[in-house]
Amino acid sequence: MIHLYREQPTATIGGFRVRTGNFAQNGAFPVAEGVNFTIHSHYATSCELVLFHNSETVPYARIPFPSFCRIGDVYSMIVYDLDIEEFEYCYSFDGPYEPEKGHRFQKKNMILDPYAKAVVGQRVWGERYVEGDFYKARVVRNDYDWGLFKQSDIPFEDLVIYEMHVRGFTKDESSHVKYPGTFAGIREKIPYLKELGINAIEMMPIFCFDEMEDNRHSDGKRLYNYWGYNTVCFFAPNTAYSAHDTHGREGTELKKLIRELNANGIEVILDVVFNHTAEGNEHGRTFCFKGIDNKIYYMLTPEGYYYNFSGCGNAMNCNHPIVQQMIVDCLRYWVTEYRVNGFRFDLASILGRDQNGAPMEDPPLLKELARDPILAKTKLIAEAWDAGGLYQVGNFPAYKRWAEWNGKYRDDVREFLKGDDGKAGAAINRITGSTDLYHPEYRGDTASINFLNCHDGFTLYDMYAYNEKHNEANGWNNTDGSNDNRSWNCGVEGETDNPKVNELRERMCRNAFATLMVSRGPAMFYSGDEFCNTQSGNNNAYCQDSPISWLDWTRREKYKQNFEFAKLMIKIRKDHPVIRKRQKEALSGLPDISIHNDYPYNESFDYKTHLIGIMYAGKKKHEDEDDIIYVAINTFWEDLKVTMPDPPEGYAWRVIADTSAEFDESWETFRNTEIEKGRFFKIKNRCVVVAEAVKIADVSKEEEAE
Repeated sequence: MIHLYREQPTATIGGFRVRTGNFAQNGAFPVAEGVNFTIHSHYATSCELVLFHNSETVPYARIPFPSFCRIGDVYSMIVYDLDIEEFEYCYSFDGPYEPEKGHRFQKKNMILDPYAKAVVGQRVWGERYVEGDFYKARVVRNDYDWGLFKQSDIPFEDLVIYEMHVRGFTKDESSHVKYPGTFAGIREKIPYLKELGINAIEMMPIFCFDEMEDNRHSDGKRLYNYWGYNTVCFFAPNTAYSAHDTHGREGTELKKLIRELNANGIEVILDVVFNHTAEGNEHGRTFCFKGIDNKIYYMLTPEGYYYNFSGCGNAMNCNHPIVQQMIVDCLRYWVTEYRVNGFRFDLASILGRDQNGAPMEDPPLLKELARDPILAKTKLIAEAWDAGGLYQVGNFPAYKRWAEWNGKYRDDVREFLKGDDGKAGAAINRITGSTDLYHPEYRGDTASINFLNCHDGFTLYDMYAYNEKHNEANGWNNTDGSNDNRSWNCGVEGETDNPKVNELRERMCRNAFATLMVSRGPAMFYSGDEFCNTQSGNNNAYCQDSPISWLDWTRREKYKQNFEFAKLMIKIRKDHPVIRKRQKEALSGLPDISIHNDYPYNESFDYKTHLIGIMYAGKKKHEDEDDIIYVAINTFWEDLKVTMPDPPEGYAWRVIADTSAEFDESWETFRNTEIEKGRFFKIKNRCVVVAEAVKIADVSKEEEAE
């Protein structure tokens, strides 16, 4: 007779049958016998599992981990006969309370599982389901069937990234979606995103955060932690962004969104915040890492206080092996369970500091993420600075894998476009790939994420409507937010009925968008910039869950010409790979990039230069012809004369974009006879013109067709 081995409980504790669990897998997850709970602490002396009935604040059971359920620093226990639909859980640790030595153990504290896949009490935006200083977790079933899903892998340099806030994107009633402010709302807008032409969205934080953290009232209005850069749990999605309550399968709605976006050629990049947590400094709450191993998870001064390189109260000790492992586990989880395509790391320079806050030459975490096999095809994007003064744009430890938000691109191009003197040379460098920052032989054409606007700062429209920030609604007497905006109000501060000012503002927005789309390297812009969305001059809307931050979709029609122009420029960028990245040498022998300020092959510029000309050239793939694009940018307040470089023999210049042209339904009827005949033309004041060299035979065929 054959006896089948069946796992049996080792002991009964408090009426619960238990045995040793899977020590190698962190978190809580269902198994055949019940639920496996695994957590670790180096400095704790004991650990208890605390169980609650759903929605209750008083536990119905506390189960100490017995000695046989501990190996090294890891506690792991299977509790039999638990139904994940019927309980919520957290932990209680005992150990020394010596803040001056970095230890903050208190057995009374209810501690959230750092590997929790769902956090209780965050389901309804703006409401605290559980009042108190602790969070509970729920066990989920990660059984979503991805079927034959094949993850997208768009080349980095081809990305046109659309940064968005999940709630703000569709929360306004003008979005006309069934499920405003949710992942489902974004799904309803996929046809719009496809029409616009972007191929990646970058979601501002969707890891579980508490929008009620530090909520307050100002002028009778409630202000929230709206942006979400204050993580509560790194493995759990923010369930307030879900349209439906999927108890036990939290995250399903997000997975469906990612699947559908990828199926439509749109990748998903998550904005992740590993530089700090919502626990704050020594005056903040203890609900997770502080109560597990405060001395390990945070950078502490010799006196036990918190280093604050994040500006948010604490800084994670990212290069400690335990913290490094958690971050790697977290990113692997989002890639394998949610099929995320990439990550943008907030204040990423903190990830390269040691436990004392000093920058490291060879940061273990950054190297590990660059070389991890599961993350091998994942986009890694660094915000290469932090609030402690470490600025690493062009010098971030990249390991030939990391890209960077190019803050110097934003600053230099903003200044040039608004007409500042002495900025032509810097603008040329930025537009042509910032090779002075990113050596092409080492980092190629993919290191610089070019952008002019993002969530942090003015919108594109506000950049040309305001000279000064207007953050009064934030309740800090307009003292918050950056004073360094490099903006220009076109002569009037704020909204105006002056048609000339409004026309100029719209053209300036088109100039900026056109310049971004003809810049070498991946491009990113903020949602709503394509139709002149405004935040009424607020450049720090982190607390504004209001129309200040929500997209006003009525502006899509009001500023239709700018919306259509944005579509056109994205299409031009897609149609001409030579803009995005160095191609094979042009058949005509033209250089990859050449400069033509005022007249052909004039690379000189001085303090008063406001007209630049840039030409890209390379061989078209799979075709016996060249891809040649010429860009002229006039930031002067007067019209200027431009002499075009000679096109190759058999080619003629054709204008494909002109920000000063009159709008028609598609912006497609660009023609400039002077360029075609003599290659001389007068470029309008404050204008961008883009031309392509086309074969004369192709031009003749088009003329005959017309």
